[in-house]
Amino acid sequence: MQKLALRLSRVLLAGGALLALAALSSVRVDAHHGWGGYQDATTDITGTVESTVNVSGPHASMKIKVDGQVWDVVLAPPPRAEQAGLKTGMIPVGEKVTVHGNRHRDPKKFEIKTSRLTWKDKVFAVYPDRS
Repeated sequence: MQKLALRLSRVLLAGGALLALAALSSVRVDAHHGWGGYQDATTDITGTVESTVNVSGPHASMKIKVDGQVWDVVLAPPPRAEQAGLKTGMIPVGEKVTVHGNRHRDPKKFEIKTSRLTWKDKVFAVYPDRS
């Protein structure tokens, strides 16, 4: 009887370990966009929304077109972007927006890490401490 109980506890322990590993493997390990890859100076860029706000992934994001060039707009992590008032799909394609932030250090990469987004009369300070 003790051997059966010992075997059963081992099976349960192994099963629990497998479940824990399965749970860990489903956790997203996307790269976090720090500020190191961006210029120190801030700038404003005004353009037309090409793809609307998306609050999934490690950072909320959107795309805007400026002078024929599509820019990747990197916003804050989803909880912070939502706290600032942004929601997936809320700014329609074709709308004019202004983003304030730090351009990517690589001049061939059209990407800006945004601290503030303005649409119509609404200001979304996704990084209020950097605005």
